[in-house]
Amino acid sequence: MINELDRAERNVKEHSVALKKPLGLGDLVLTQIVFIVGSSWVGTAAKLGPAHLFFWLLAILLFYIPQAAVVIYLNRLMPLEGGIYQWAKFAFNEFAGFIVAWNLWLLSIMVIALGGMFITTNLSYALGDAGAWMRNSPWCVSLISCALVCGLGCTGVRGLSLGKWLHNIGGFAMLLAYAGLIVLPFVSLIRGDLSAYRPLQIAAPTMSIFYCFNIFSKLAVGALSGFEYVGILAGEARAPGRNIGRSVIIAAPIIALIFVLGTSSVLAFIGGNQIDLIGPVPQTLRLGLRSFGSPIAFGIASVAILLMTVRSISSMSIHFTGSSRLPMVAGWDHLLPVWFSRLHTRHKTPINSILFVGAVTLVIAVSSQIGAGVQEAFQLVDNAANVFYGIVYAMMFAIPIVGAAAVRGSARTWLRLAAGCGFAVSLLAIFFTVYPIIDVPSPLIFAAKIIAVTAVANAIGIAIFALGEKRRGAQRNLTA
Repeated sequence: MINELDRAERNVKEHSVALKKPLGLGDLVLTQIVFIVGSSWVGTAAKLGPAHLFFWLLAILLFYIPQAAVVIYLNRLMPLEGGIYQWAKFAFNEFAGFIVAWNLWLLSIMVIALGGMFITTNLSYALGDAGAWMRNSPWCVSLISCALVCGLGCTGVRGLSLGKWLHNIGGFAMLLAYAGLIVLPFVSLIRGDLSAYRPLQIAAPTMSIFYCFNIFSKLAVGALSGFEYVGILAGEARAPGRNIGRSVIIAAPIIALIFVLGTSSVLAFIGGNQIDLIGPVPQTLRLGLRSFGSPIAFGIASVAILLMTVRSISSMSIHFTGSSRLPMVAGWDHLLPVWFSRLHTRHKTPINSILFVGAVTLVIAVSSQIGAGVQEAFQLVDNAANVFYGIVYAMMFAIPIVGAAAVRGSARTWLRLAAGCGFAVSLLAIFFTVYPIIDVPSPLIFAAKIIAVTAVANAIGIAIFALGEKRRGAQRNLTA
């Protein structure tokens, strides 16, 4: 088995030789931060009220730390282009690897499809009252989605030599915007706009346990997830076996602090207002600076909101890059047509895969607006994406526990116990995706849509894999 694993790894590395390798440790750290720290999760956590810190800490203990440990372990063992696809393939079999890659690919497609909603919402807050109509207009969201996908496609063709700068700029923009969000309550406290502010206060939940653990599962598998994604680009990074693990260690505490303190800031200013789950950061900045009552305050809020918009675009670019690499590596194994693996002559990027991802994303982005309000469409697509991610993480956490001996053999007992915690939280997240945290016309229909989307999507993935196996069998017969 070990010799077979070595041969398979050499095959992947031979394919990766043609790829450019522009990613250094600093690029990887900023990519981790900008990819994981989204603007919507602090709004989701704020729905827990003062109990948010308790559930953040619980999610960090039971999911975040186990995720980081398992990713570091698997990446050191197999620092290969395709990341988690390769890990699952070598730990289980090609079918498991393909289904993991399929669900992660679907997740990225869904997230990119939501990009238009995020950007439209941020721009509407940046424009103030004059732009309020934008975030409730499906046509506006669809047009911005088209512009976003076209821009991401052009950047994707150029590759990470250009894309890493977009990711780095997005990382710095996000850090600046969150710094403003986190500092704002302290400034308001000094000015007397807030009577009290205790950002690290732990309080017992006052809502139903079912509701609290629903949001807890979303904080874990939604907010505190993503360390494994950079592993997809291992073949395009320098010293990936060492640097990807280091990027996790450096980025992890920064990300955790941003989420906890960012949620406290949202709670400090939202008050009795309804939380905008798509754009809680711009909403909070607008409310927090309202008391300043000057054009300068409006300008500061608008700049901060635009910084978050840059961060959103950078995050979409990372998703776009990863979702174009997964079909490429599946093409290397002939599970997909080799058409997906064809590289651009100059930039060495999977040009056909990039075009395919762009086309599919546009279809989903526009169709998700049909027959649903913007907030409901966001929840529908977001929940379906969480099911896909839950499946991916359940498979990843299973590797150190029940994977092939050659892969799990060096995993220590504490790592297996941590993986067990992550596995349980992943299953919990899958269960809770059918329960919306906003009011929808029919919760039963909403749940049915989530289940149907997940079942049909994975049935399509199984069918694609079966066709790939049939195609490979026919090729073997011809060469026999």
